[in-house]
Amino acid sequence: MVCMKTVNDIGGPTEIARICQLKPPTVHGWKTIPEKYCPLIERAKNGSVTCEELRPDITWQRVKDRKWPHPQGRPMPDYAKTVEA
Repeated sequence: MVCMKTVNDIGGPTEIARICQLKPPTVHGWKTIPEKYCPLIERAKNGSVTCEELRPDITWQRVKDRKWPHPQGRPMPDYAKTVEA
């Protein structure tokens, strides 16, 4: 099973707040990283952390995008499969 990455694993609240254009206290309150910020973090970290690692509870689909750091492309949540799980 893939472990969920935490804010501290990927640079701390200040770094994540900078990436997501938020204030650090907002990030301190997160129990999990909101899914809408996962692609921003993946891209900012140049693919060294993936959406699948950030939120393994969500089924992610990849759309081909040569500009995206992940070789399989840009991540998008697959809500139909996530609900079924």
